[in-house]
Amino acid sequence: MIIEQVLYLRKQQPRCGGRKLLVMLQPFFIEHNITIGRDAFFNLLAKNKLLVRRKKRSVYTTNSKHFFYRYPNLVKDFTPLHAHELWVADITFIPLRDNRFAYLYLITDAYSRKIVGFHVSDNMRVDSAVVALQKAFDQKPVDAIVIHHSDRGMQYCSNEYVKLLLHHHALISMTQTGDPYENAMAERVNGILKTEYGLEETFTDETQARLASKQGIKAYNEQRPHWSLGLQIPAKVHEAA
Repeated sequence: MIIEQVLYLRKQQPRCGGRKLLVMLQPFFIEHNITIGRDAFFNLLAKNKLLVRRKKRSVYTTNSKHFFYRYPNLVKDFTPLHAHELWVADITFIPLRDNRFAYLYLITDAYSRKIVGFHVSDNMRVDSAVVALQKAFDQKPVDAIVIHHSDRGMQYCSNEYVKLLLHHHALISMTQTGDPYENAMAERVNGILKTEYGLEETFTDETQARLASKQGIKAYNEQRPHWSLGLQIPAKVHEAA
């Protein structure tokens, strides 16, 4: 009975981790008077080969060796209280056949954890990053002043990208070292999309990767409860803010 429910939830979120499944199953357990601890639940998943296995693979997506101006970190110890106060940006790779890659550009609202802008491209050029940023601005209230936080990669420091940020009166914040903890939320979103929504798999081409990204981001925004949100859904938190 439990395995059937796990399989049902996995159809909705194919890469959902064991801890999240355990929380999502609580209403089912209560309804059917089932008591099961975390260790027993994980053993049950392992016995039925339902644990999510993470693949270790990395591609360099940040080039900070450039002559553009690097902005200071404005968000150290900063906690947003509303949507559109802080966006975090990052780029991650999606494996394709023949040792090729697509690149997913992401803009995430730090308050609601909702992905507010994204773009999939076969390159790491500035114009690809600008597409994701423009999508984020297209849904932002005109009077909201947002802090845009990113690493110091060339895309984010470039004249074209900075010009768009300044045009929308955004404040610009950047990491000061190569420590991923300075942009931890963006890194976390990348990991969720890869491990829980299958973007670490190898796709045939960019078109397939783009479709998988769109579907995964929609599910992430509209279905996935977050521990940091009190197990609420990003889209609902974003709309209520």
